[in-house]
Amino acid sequence: MKKLMIYGATGYTGRMAAEHASAAGTPLIVAGRNEEALSTLAASLGVEYRVFPLEDIAAVDRSFSGVGVLLNCAGPFSTTADVLMRASIRNGVHYLDVAAELDSYRLAEELDGQARAAGVMLLPGSGGSVAMLGCLAGHVVARTNSPSSIRVAMHVSGGLSRGSALSAMGSVTAETLARVGGVLVARGAGAVTKLDFGKGLVDCFQVTLPDLITIWRATGVPDIEAFVHLTGSGFPQGDLAALPDGPSEQERTANRYQAVVEAVDSDGNIVRSILDTVNGYTFTAIAAAEAGRRVLMGEDRPGFQTPALLFGSGFAETIADTTIVDV
Repeated sequence: MKKLMIYGATGYTGRMAAEHASAAGTPLIVAGRNEEALSTLAASLGVEYRVFPLEDIAAVDRSFSGVGVLLNCAGPFSTTADVLMRASIRNGVHYLDVAAELDSYRLAEELDGQARAAGVMLLPGSGGSVAMLGCLAGHVVARTNSPSSIRVAMHVSGGLSRGSALSAMGSVTAETLARVGGVLVARGAGAVTKLDFGKGLVDCFQVTLPDLITIWRATGVPDIEAFVHLTGSGFPQGDLAALPDGPSEQERTANRYQAVVEAVDSDGNIVRSILDTVNGYTFTAIAAAEAGRRVLMGEDRPGFQTPALLFGSGFAETIADTTIVDV
């Protein structure tokens, strides 16, 4: 039987995803660059491991033997997604990741035709905000008569992992974008709006999220804006490479995430729903492992897909303690 290979399996999110995949009985290979760390993880899970650098294309291709699905958890994805998406297409392997950088999704758009021709699926954002917000947006759109615009927002609570901080720092100079008339356009930085995650209005800052691509792809709604509300310690300062792997289990338990989606219908009415879930890192690892399991079992479509398109808008509510409330 083909297996799920998790690349970057010894990183913060990759390790949690590997543990969830193993617990679910998914045939598994853990992979990455660090043989010592991989051998320890593989031994603890009772699975196979493979070591290969992404600079050696021949080694990458050899390592895809017996693999049906690749889950890329190795950030920054601006470095890893291109190599691994193209390798997946060459080797007939479905590609998943947990990327938060917009470039990974633009790359999936660019490679969509090649993937379709190869019968390969590209599913960036199999966990995280793309799964949360995409499913919530699909839920709201289903309640809306001819939606013309959508605003989505995440409430991010607690600290960041080292990998997330380094990836975010690599994107700080990126433009603030929104989708207007179906096209991504630049917006002035620093825009603030007030949104309600269930406990009253709070300030939310406009940001560029990959959901500007995935929600448009799934719903066809032409105008989409994305926002974030941060609580906790904020963005870490100093030497980011010296940060711990990520929040402890206790910190994750204490910091749940919320999301809100508002859609405006053809008559100007606002339809709103709120999602409440476990900490984002916990959600991402569980959702990505579950997506990998389901794709390995045959739930796939060739080309660039989104979790909400592939699994339906109810996917997020199958992950851990996740609920959606209509308001």
